[in-house]
Amino acid sequence: MISRGRRQRYIAWALTASSLSAILVATAPLSNAAQSIAAVQAQVTSLQIQASAIAEAAQASQVNLIALTRSLNSIQAQDGVQTSILTALKKSIGALAAEQYKNGALGQGMTLMFSSNPTEYLNSAQSLSVVETQNAIRMRKFAAADIALKSTALTLNQKVALVAAAKAKYQAQAVAAQAKLAQAQKLLAGLTKAERARLAALQASQDSAYQKKSLLLAKGKIAATGAEAIALKYALKQLGSRYMFGGAGLIFWDCSGLTMRALQQAGISLPHSASAQTAYGKRIPLNQIRPGDLVFFGQPISHVGIYFGGGQMVDAPHSGARVRIESFGAWFGGEKFVAARRF
Repeated sequence: MISRGRRQRYIAWALTASSLSAILVATAPLSNAAQSIAAVQAQVTSLQIQASAIAEAAQASQVNLIALTRSLNSIQAQDGVQTSILTALKKSIGALAAEQYKNGALGQGMTLMFSSNPTEYLNSAQSLSVVETQNAIRMRKFAAADIALKSTALTLNQKVALVAAAKAKYQAQAVAAQAKLAQAQKLLAGLTKAERARLAALQASQDSAYQKKSLLLAKGKIAATGAEAIALKYALKQLGSRYMFGGAGLIFWDCSGLTMRALQQAGISLPHSASAQTAYGKRIPLNQIRPGDLVFFGQPISHVGIYFGGGQMVDAPHSGARVRIESFGAWFGGEKFVAARRF
């Protein structure tokens, strides 16, 4: 479940980057005749791809942060239980010390030795041995509980530091992604009103061409079975949906959000991170991939799609784009193919 604050940030990012036409209308008409419309579009797209790669890294940091937070909560609960055990043992040992003090300096053992009744002495001595054994066990438990609590406290402090570092990393990556989009917006602001209109029309035309091609390919027979077929069919239903940082449906998507939900339809649970998803399934070499396999790009991994077949893949490409079927090969943008996974 996306929190209200996170959803508002996602929508703000989507509105900033997903529609060139909206940005073009809103920006000031600062003329820059030296740059062609195509050149500006190429630079904007490059910045959007960079922003999306950083945002995907932020998703990996968020997955790590969630795991660390869960671990921290577990250790905190363990610390509470161990503290309660140690407190109870301290109380028990304190009561024992008080009882021994009341018995006097000779103690119960010496008193029994001077008993005039041999039978009473033997019975009481046996009882005393049992009590002393129980007390020895109690003291060993106390020592073990004390060591366990100190060890947990050390682990707890380490986890707190790791959570703080993971949170800071995630926040820094989110800011960096927004900064890339701000650079793209600045480029667009350097165009005249007429240039912005032409660029918006160009972007709309390209979106339409991608959508037409994607829908045409999606009508063909899907060469996949089982979980791969289910995931692929689900992804194809999202064609034309807008990209958004952190999007995991049902309106907006990012690359790992799309693959996560697609595999979820087949009963396969994956984290919302391209990098984390490479730890699941069976690794497949490039020359053996088949429709339905997840394909990953970048080092560190920054993008994931679902192989469609025929040298094509389904993906949520980057900020400013829509879910589509596009060419698949050894490279995606400037990122190299690094892995494929089968489920």
